[in-house]
Amino acid sequence: MSSRSDFEKESPPGPGSALTKRDPDAFDERHRDCQFFPSYAVCLSLYVSFELSSSSQSPPKTASFGFRTVPEESKESLVKEVFDSVASSYDLMNDASSLGVHRLWKDDFVSRLRPGRKGPLKCIDVAGGTGDIALRILDYAREKHYDRETTVEVVDINGEMLKEGFKRFKQTMYHNTPQVSFHEANAQELPPTQFPDNHYDFYTVAFGIRNYTSIPAVLQEAHRILKPDGTFACLEFSKVNNPILSTLYEQYSFSIIPLLGTILAGDRNSYKYLVESIRRFPPQPEFPDMIREAGFKTGENVDGGAWTDLWGGIACIHTGVKI
Repeated sequence: MSSRSDFEKESPPGPGSALTKRDPDAFDERHRDCQFFPSYAVCLSLYVSFELSSSSQSPPKTASFGFRTVPEESKESLVKEVFDSVASSYDLMNDASSLGVHRLWKDDFVSRLRPGRKGPLKCIDVAGGTGDIALRILDYAREKHYDRETTVEVVDINGEMLKEGFKRFKQTMYHNTPQVSFHEANAQELPPTQFPDNHYDFYTVAFGIRNYTSIPAVLQEAHRILKPDGTFACLEFSKVNNPILSTLYEQYSFSIIPLLGTILAGDRNSYKYLVESIRRFPPQPEFPDMIREAGFKTGENVDGGAWTDLWGGIACIHTGVKI
């Protein structure tokens, strides 16, 4: 569309004549009655008003969905479709795609937190629909520290994933006890009446934070609901630093995992998205910056400080303490 200076270079129309329009689809629709104004000044004023209102509109917000860029408001529903599709076969696919290693990573994740060591804890496990982190927390506290009072609230935005977790817990001693509960909620906007400020000792999220539309919003909510000195702990896929391992991992991820998704779950595209979303997640040195910006204290920005690489960086544990 022409600028104001471009417009002023045109010869002004005579009385009763039609104003020259550079964008007939937009300008003519809004100001088609200008041709009835005898005053060029009035038409010019209307045009300038239109130009200013158009230029003041901010560009639409976008988010990544795998390698695609989508409108921000669309990502949540797209991610929901993915996990609705994979919920019933999620654990089977994790076993197949990682050769069972994800179980070792989750064991390591929880054992580093040592729940129950200092007495009963209030924990919240976000994006934890299948319940495997919650179960590990409760088992660790009971087996290592004889703790039967630690509680875990499992939160997930996806109801189908929560159903899988509830079915898992029906087979355990924790079913129908105050030690575990399931809640469908968005970690970016946890209802304050249900998830109050300064309430939890541990906030865990495993292989889920990368799927949220706004990771900073998730971190801010985590900071809000944790008690002072409470621990934020995230287990997530990350960047492999060894060139040879990185090449092998790339080939496996983009060739084998989607194929397994087709064979075991009948859903290639969902697992293709999960692989792509890993590549869009911030690498090890960048994610701790986001954690600190939310108000947490972390270790030094090195492996073994702010984060701990697992298996050469295929997965990574990030931690922060609320200050």
